[in-house]
Amino acid sequence: MAVTRAKKVAQVEKLGSELKNASSMIVATYSKLTVTQDFELRKALRPTGAKYRVVKNTLAERAGKGTKVEEVLKNLQGVTSIAYTEGDPVALAKALAKYVKENPEFSFKAGVVEGRVISVKEIESLATMPSKEELYSKLLFLLNAPSQRLVTAMNAVGRNLAVVVGQGVEQKKFKEA
Repeated sequence: MAVTRAKKVAQVEKLGSELKNASSMIVATYSKLTVTQDFELRKALRPTGAKYRVVKNTLAERAGKGTKVEEVLKNLQGVTSIAYTEGDPVALAKALAKYVKENPEFSFKAGVVEGRVISVKEIESLATMPSKEELYSKLLFLLNAPSQRLVTAMNAVGRNLAVVVGQGVEQKKFKEA
């Protein structure tokens, strides 16, 4: 059954409103993807907070007008799917890269991160980066390390003094008063 013009307009408006909030998007293509494989992809993307849609190229181009992802949605050809998120672009790229390794019939076309178009190689390198949470934990470790070293050094003075006094008592180096 053909999709009516009114339904297409509604789809474009809904997708357009979602894309306005999207900070990152990856455009992909696939061939011979089964329903089960599609379900697994959607299931893999769910924890990242990303949305995944299989779209008609013309409808995607219309929905993308006036958004950060407009540039990558122009002149699309072939079967197209888009995964987009308002959150962490690294998590999205990691989930999709893992899926691509397991399913070679699924491949990347292009991507957008914070309004900047990125290539397939950049998507793959984005997938190897640590997530925001990992970067935050590393940063906090680096900020905390100097204070830990200072406390360790300050404790070492008292500990060393106690060890020296303890050894002196054991060896009876001190005279009784």
